Amino acid sequence: MLGCTYGKMFQTSVAGGSYQDGLTVHLQGVPPGLRITEADIYAALLTRKPGQSELASPRREPDVPIIYSGVNAADTMPGFSNKGCTNGTPLVIMIPNLDRHFVHIEQYQTSNRTPRPGHASYASYQKYGECDDSIGAGFFSGRYTSTLVAAGAVARHILKRHGIDVFSYVKEAAGVRMGDVALDVIQQQVDKFREVRRDYDPIYQWLFTEKRFTSDMRFLEKTAVLAELEKNLIAIQDAGRTMDAVAISKEHGVHPTMNCPDVDVAFEMEKRILQIRDEGDSSGGLVEIIATGLPAGLGEPVFNKLDGELGRMMSIGTIKAVEVGAGYAVKDMQGSECNDQIRAKDGKAYFESNNAGGVTGGLSTGQTLVARLAVKPTPTIAKDQHTIDKVSVENAKLSAVTRRDPTIVARVWPVAEAFTSLVLLDLYAQHLGYRALWCADKED
Repeated sequence: MLGCTYGKMFQTSVAGGSYQDGLTVHLQGVPPGLRITEADIYAALLTRKPGQSELASPRREPDVPIIYSGVNAADTMPGFSNKGCTNGTPLVIMIPNLDRHFVHIEQYQTSNRTPRPGHASYASYQKYGECDDSIGAGFFSGRYTSTLVAAGAVARHILKRHGIDVFSYVKEAAGVRMGDVALDVIQQQVDKFREVRRDYDPIYQWLFTEKRFTSDMRFLEKTAVLAELEKNLIAIQDAGRTMDAVAISKEHGVHPTMNCPDVDVAFEMEKRILQIRDEGDSSGGLVEIIATGLPAGLGEPVFNKLDGELGRMMSIGTIKAVEVGAGYAVKDMQGSECNDQIRAKDGKAYFESNNAGGVTGGLSTGQTLVARLAVKPTPTIAKDQHTIDKVSVENAKLSAVTRRDPTIVARVWPVAEAFTSLVLLDLYAQHLGYRALWCADKED
C-alpha cells in the first residue's frame, strides 16, 4: 500500500488495521539522547482511545504502545547513562489490538456487502477488490489514527525541548460553539484535561502507576502483561475510578471527556451530541490547533509551504476542510481588514492582528500558529440508509449493527495535534539544517 509515509527529515510510516493483530509506527529522524517511554506515549493515546464515555464508540481498545526498537537496551559503556535513550536508529512503536472478538467480526462480515454511505468502504473495494480489508474498515477505520497520535507524541516531545508548544481542543460540536477565551487559559485548560484523563484512566494506573509494565522489561515480558490485560480488560476498566462529569468539573474545572476549555459549553456540546445520537444520527464539529514558540521563516517555498503542509491534515479520515488563521472569513474582508499590520517596539517587530494565522508566503511569521479542522458527522448511524450490494451491484438498504461513535470530534483533537506536530518537526529540522548551511559562509 502506497501513501503511508510522511516527512523528509522526520519521517513517519504507519501500518496495520482495525481488526489485524495491531498497528505499527516507524519513525526515522528521531535524534539520539531522547528519553521517552511507553507511559509518555500512552498518556497521549488515552485521550484518543474509544470506550471511555457515551461520546465515543463502545469498543474498549486500551491502545497500549510497545517501543520495539530505536532505544538503548542498556548503558553503552561504563560511566555513560544512556539506557532507554533513543540512539538515532529508527524508532518503532507497536499498538496491539486487544478488543477484537468474533461477534464483532461477524457483524462486519454480514454487512460488508453493503458499503456505508459517507465511508471509504465502497471506494476501497473498487481499489483493492475482494481482498480489501473491510473488517472494521481495516486501514480506513479511525483506528489507524492511533499511529498518528503515537508518532505525534514523540514529535511533540522533541518540539517542546526546542520551546515549541502544540495543543488542540474542540471549538465547536453539534452546532454548539465556544466563545473567545484567552490563549493562556486555553492552554492551561487543555493541560488540566490531560492530567485528569491520565489520573482517572484505569489502564494507566494498572500498567504504569502500579509498575506492571516498565521500560526495563523485555519485549516478550511486555507482551505477557498485555495478554493478561486482554483477559481481564473489562474488569480492569470497570474497576477504575468513576468519571462523574459534574463532580470532576467542580473539582478540576474541566469536562472529563469533551476537551473544550469552556466547561459550561462542553456540557452543552455533550447534551446536544447525545440528543442527536438518540435520534439515530451523528454530528460533526470544529477542532482548533495552536502552536507557539515557532521561529520566523519555518516552511519551504512553493511545494512545501507551512500552510500547504497543514492542509495535509485532510489525510485524517473524518476531516473535510482545513483553514489557517481567519480561513474562510477572508472572502468577506477587505485588504485593510485582512492584512496583519506590522509595528516595531524596543527593536522588535510585532503584528497588530493575526488573520494570517502565523503564516505568510508559506513561511511562519513568529506569531502564534492557528489552524482549524472541520470534522464531518460519523458515517455509521442508526438510521436505515440507501446503499448497494457492492458485489452484485443491486440496490440495498443498510441497517447499522456495528460499534460506532456518535461524534468523532471528541476524539479527533489529539490526532490533529499529533499531525500538526509531525508537520512542524519535519519543517523545523529542514529549517535548522538550511540555516546552518546559510550561516556557515558568514565571517565571525
